[in-house]
Amino acid sequence: MSFSSGAKAELCQLRIDKLSAAVAESYGVLLYCSSFSAREARIITASDAFAARLPRLFRKAFSLDFDQLPESGKAGKKSFVIHDRAKLARVFDAFGADADTTLTHHVNFGVLEDEGCMEAFVRGAFLAGGSVTDPDKRLHLELATAHQSVSREMYTVLLDLGFSPKESSRKGNSLLYFKKADAIADFFTALGAPVTAMGVMTAKVDREMRNKVTRQLNCDSHNTDKTVAAAQEQIDAIRRYAREYGLDSLPEPLYGTALLRITNPEASLADLAKLSLPPVSKSCLNHRLKKIMELAGKAAE
Repeated sequence: MSFSSGAKAELCQLRIDKLSAAVAESYGVLLYCSSFSAREARIITASDAFAARLPRLFRKAFSLDFDQLPESGKAGKKSFVIHDRAKLARVFDAFGADADTTLTHHVNFGVLEDEGCMEAFVRGAFLAGGSVTDPDKRLHLELATAHQSVSREMYTVLLDLGFSPKESSRKGNSLLYFKKADAIADFFTALGAPVTAMGVMTAKVDREMRNKVTRQLNCDSHNTDKTVAAAQEQIDAIRRYAREYGLDSLPEPLYGTALLRITNPEASLADLAKLSLPPVSKSCLNHRLKKIMELAGKAAE
């Protein structure tokens, strides 16, 4: 099951109790489904959970059954159709519209009596025309409808619920979408899918942790490369000095530091400082190595 299918399955577990909420959810479904006109209402879905919910939802909202149901046991997308004109007139009437005179769909905000109805409306829209990607791969939730005016008015509904979606279009559909984990998680929490919301936030935390570890590894690798390069430069200088003058010509503190570096080529300055007898500070050891490199530079002139 995809993440989007799981989200829809969780939303479909919600009880259908209040008539006003059932009407609002059905309203969202119809305005975001495959087709909705005075001739036909057609809802196509690949979600088994949504397919199981639809007959109960429409019976609660409009006291009617679909004229065409998907074949029982058939895999793939399922189609639900109402083409009876009397049924369609009853549906339009429930939304305060006239089936014979409605040319362009608009959201009748009077149907959305309260915040619960607005959430139910958005839930229906997501079930019929929404999708969400697997947050482990990328973050994207969208609502797609063929009705541009409905999309603009849905934007207002989402604003009233505290959301700020982005707008776009694709293949003749108007889109509202989110790409932030917090917004997507809040969206599902508001609609009644806390498990899905938790999945989004868990994926966000995991991604941030992976990014942090990657940055740290890159930083460690960069620092290691710098340490190795600096050590090699110091060793080259010591060998150059040794060829010209012999290491035993160095003053005792420098001589001991030169031997330490030669015998510990991969050690950091901090480690070399601890190995010194007696132990010295990192800055002291660094000063000694710079002095050796200075002397080796003069030897090369």
